[in-house]
Amino acid sequence: MSSDPPKPVKFARLRRAFGWFAVFLMRSLVLLPLRWQIVLCKAVGRTVALFPTSRRHVAAVNIAACFPELSEAQRRHLVGDHFAAIGASIAELAMGWFGDEDVIRRRIRIEGAEHLRAAQARGKGTILFAAHFTSLEFFWVALRPLCPRASGMYKWQKNPVMNEVMNRARSRYFDELLVRDNVRRMLRNLADNYVVWYASDQRAVGKNSALVPFFGVPAMTSTAISRIARVSDAAVLPFYVRRVGNGDEYVMTIQAPVPGFPSGDDARDARELLERLESYIRLCPEQYFWTHKRFKGRPAPWPDPYEPARQTA
Repeated sequence: MSSDPPKPVKFARLRRAFGWFAVFLMRSLVLLPLRWQIVLCKAVGRTVALFPTSRRHVAAVNIAACFPELSEAQRRHLVGDHFAAIGASIAELAMGWFGDEDVIRRRIRIEGAEHLRAAQARGKGTILFAAHFTSLEFFWVALRPLCPRASGMYKWQKNPVMNEVMNRARSRYFDELLVRDNVRRMLRNLADNYVVWYASDQRAVGKNSALVPFFGVPAMTSTAISRIARVSDAAVLPFYVRRVGNGDEYVMTIQAPVPGFPSGDDARDARELLERLESYIRLCPEQYFWTHKRFKGRPAPWPDPYEPARQTA
């Protein structure tokens, strides 16, 4: 008489367990002073950078492509600093989701709030052209008071626990969270004079994308923001964030609207936005997310720089 084989542990259960464990660690972390959190998490990030992971490889490829003027030693140092910033982002994310809001507010300096007020006075909505810097989750508490009504685009997370916790945390600061491809709802919000946080600086595919230089290197880039701005007549304001030191100060920068945007040439508009982003990245190059495969998916003859070089006979 045969018995049924034991049932394997379902991957979904492991994923949920990991998610709840991560939430527990973040809630525990915020009990420490912020500076201690940053120093501790930076050390963890630097330790991870010592191992030959795929993420370290991606970061090294991106940094080599975008900063060819740096020596090999300088690039290795920047990769280490980047992983330290990723480590710090764990503390910043934990503080943004579970931390003391007064502690956060006291550390944030806001540049350019007048640009956001002027854009809202037009009554046609405002798009904050954001970018993926490591400390972005830290700033919602400072952004919200500047926005009578706000919505944000987000990417669905693979871990259902982290997805739910993220949405609950962000819902404290946004009136509505939109899946990133819900352009129709975004246009409706802009018509109601919402401020819409919109990060479209990473790789894009499809009809609303174009091959545009990023740090002089061709990269597939979203052009959807031009179409959205053209249809809605919303103002487009570059929006960037950075940490100074070990959490002693954080800077939220809201720049003036891009003149003549949209121009009618979507690829040109994308290049204009990327040039502004590049200038800000140079202020804190270690804090931009270099672990994303920014130069993947380009048409021929552009190779995939993340694939190992093929040996020729």
